[in-house]
Amino acid sequence: MKRRNFITAGLLGITGAAYGLSSRTQAASRIAPSLPARPKIIPPAGPPAMIDRAKAAMAVHESSLLHTDRIGIADYSLHSAKERFHIVDLANGTSQSFLVAHGKGSDLRHTGWLQEFSNVPGSEASSGGSYITSETYVGKHGTSRRLKGLDPSNNLAEPRAIVIHGAWYAEPEMIESHGKLGRSQGCFAFSESDLAIILDRLGPGRLLYADKV
Repeated sequence: MKRRNFITAGLLGITGAAYGLSSRTQAASRIAPSLPARPKIIPPAGPPAMIDRAKAAMAVHESSLLHTDRIGIADYSLHSAKERFHIVDLANGTSQSFLVAHGKGSDLRHTGWLQEFSNVPGSEASSGGSYITSETYVGKHGTSRRLKGLDPSNNLAEPRAIVIHGAWYAEPEMIESHGKLGRSQGCFAFSESDLAIILDRLGPGRLLYADKV
């Protein structure tokens, strides 16, 4: 399974198909620089409604953010077997997509679908809303990133220890074996192989938005 989607030409990914150079063009390139290949057409990173909600959330919380160049979007409308976490680069209109697990309390029967959000301590559920990313630390899941909830729906994220971390149950092999990812205790749990780039691109002071449509 391809773990990362690169999406070009804005959030709608409206581009041409990639193509190679013909022998005539290759010969001409010895004289003049060749034109860049056109990127492939790839579906947009999540439904427009989710992207619009994330942008609206950024506008509301802009004064709390250190950076507004990227947004992390968890689209919990999708099954956990889908790449439903998107890091959208607002500066150049590209995004990358990843697998992410949801909380046990949001899917008690372990269907792979997030049924409901909760902000209640001890619920082990995912919380919807806007988060600001904070510092990294090393805990029981290795290197992780703290989150602060900015909305009434997730303002207990810190005392609930809702963070970004890697987990064995968020690996693609879980989908191959079980048709879905495992469940977290409410955290945004990712494949260990994806974690480094997520921690890097969603550094401190950026918005992470979680919701379902």
